[in-house]
Amino acid sequence: MSAAPLTVEQAVQARLFVTTHRTATLRVTLRYRADDPLAVRMLFPAEFSLDGEALPEAPPEVEWVFARRLLAGGLDLPSGLGDVHVRPLIGGRTMVELRAAEGVALVQFDTADLRRFLLRSFLAVPEEQEFLLLDTDRALAELLG
Repeated sequence: MSAAPLTVEQAVQARLFVTTHRTATLRVTLRYRADDPLAVRMLFPAEFSLDGEALPEAPPEVEWVFARRLLAGGLDLPSGLGDVHVRPLIGGRTMVELRAAEGVALVQFDTADLRRFLLRSFLAVPEEQEFLLLDTDRALAELLG
């Protein structure tokens, strides 16, 4: 019997910018899994999805998956080219911008919360050692469907 993959999980408070003058506080779950060592996950309550539709059969959370290196780099310097951008703000805050066809979400985090999460993820799987845990056969099978 194989052991369950190592998971680092942390719930944090975040501020979603709904409009220029209105924000909402929400709980975001940060997750890192050793079986997907290059990625981090942010799970948002479904009622904050970009498409605005929280269907009864919809999952309770909306998950965004992106590179752990992107999150770590964005704490100190603006990072990101595609759907996810991360940049430091004044006052110990970090802004995460999530882009989808349905719109853009701006989510502000306390940088200390993100650093604490990343530290725990790097203790689980050190940077530059992720390749030791990559299952290239599985990843290729997933890509080819």
